[in-house]
Amino acid sequence: MRVSQPRPQAPPATCPPPDPAPAVRKSRLVLVVDDSRAQRRVLATVLKRWGYRVIEAESGQAALALCRAHPVEIILSDWMMPGMSGLEFCRQFRALPRAGYGYFVLLTARNSSEEVAEGLEVGADDFLGKPVNLNELRARIRAGERILRMEEELKAKNHALQAALARVQNLNNTLEHDLQEARALQQALVRERSHRFGPFAVNLLLQPSGHVGGDMIGVIDAGGDSIGLYAIDVSGHGIASALMTARLVSYLSGDSPGQNIALEGTRRGQTRLRPPDQVADSLNRLLLEEMKTDHYFTLLYATLHVPSARLEMVQAGHPHPMLLRSGGDVTLLGEGGLPIGLLPEARHESFEVVLRPGDRLLICSDGISECRDIGGAILGEAALARLMRHHAALGAGDFLDALLWELEARTGREDFADDISAVLVDYRPGAG
Repeated sequence: MRVSQPRPQAPPATCPPPDPAPAVRKSRLVLVVDDSRAQRRVLATVLKRWGYRVIEAESGQAALALCRAHPVEIILSDWMMPGMSGLEFCRQFRALPRAGYGYFVLLTARNSSEEVAEGLEVGADDFLGKPVNLNELRARIRAGERILRMEEELKAKNHALQAALARVQNLNNTLEHDLQEARALQQALVRERSHRFGPFAVNLLLQPSGHVGGDMIGVIDAGGDSIGLYAIDVSGHGIASALMTARLVSYLSGDSPGQNIALEGTRRGQTRLRPPDQVADSLNRLLLEEMKTDHYFTLLYATLHVPSARLEMVQAGHPHPMLLRSGGDVTLLGEGGLPIGLLPEARHESFEVVLRPGDRLLICSDGISECRDIGGAILGEAALARLMRHHAALGAGDFLDALLWELEARTGREDFADDISAVLVDYRPGAG
């Protein structure tokens, strides 16, 4: 057996003076490890007087067994012990599976930098010279307590954060479900994507950039010789824009003037479509005076008189309708106009165009005309006109599918940065 260093049984420095320190906040469990029973007794007596719970071990092996059985928080271990040294005990202690941290103080007469480095390397937190000075001991213990408290506070905050994240995840799951339902409801606002009115085929395209969007397109069938067509793009994105869009659609749906702002009654008790400029002015007044929202929207509203193939349109900030003539020429229609909901004094003027057999009219949102490629360059009206000519031989429904495919290929993705919407009017006498 190795002869250990002399260990005074009760040196003057270890006589526990009255402790003026306040009671500790938590009665922590301290393990004292020393092959000298007298040294253990001295330290244990002092620690208990300071309010700690204390257990003792005479060897490293016995200390490891106690650490497996008890939630030891602070360890005071002699470095030089027969059998397993304090250094090896520290190494094996750090390898134990534990729920919390254990603050480890090595008691040693060694103070060389190499030995200190070795102790830190195996996981010791602090060192205390022997014979033990009680003021230093108290300082080391309190330092350990501060670290343990910080770990406990961090664990508590992590636990609270995990609970908050779980709540957020539950909310996100609920929101995701609700948004999926909202998307289905918004898509249901455009129940039919393909219509035929005599020689005219009208096809609709609507694809929000997220779950829900601010674009909307639709057809108003007044039951006479004329039909109404509208394309709306509400400012912004997401839920607020979608709610605004749904509210606007409510003003453009229904079969009577009391339900649909685009309809008016005649003296004979019939219903007919109002002129496009009046519809735009009414929506502008409605948005500013009654709805009182920060949102505005662009609008392209048109009435098509089927027998004469005459289109009367109003453009309120929406992209220019693009007319592809049967001969291949593409013409931009309209002069822009002010969006709906910006100025109370804004007035909108209608313009007309007469379609010829074989003509195709595309009304689209800026999600199409300003669609950016992978490099950030926008599509633009010239490139869109080329696409219209390139796919001119396709039927109306296939044309919109091809246009969507072209945008996906351009961006390299199926989810676009902006809502995609379009109304396509195809004049094909004899095709129906």
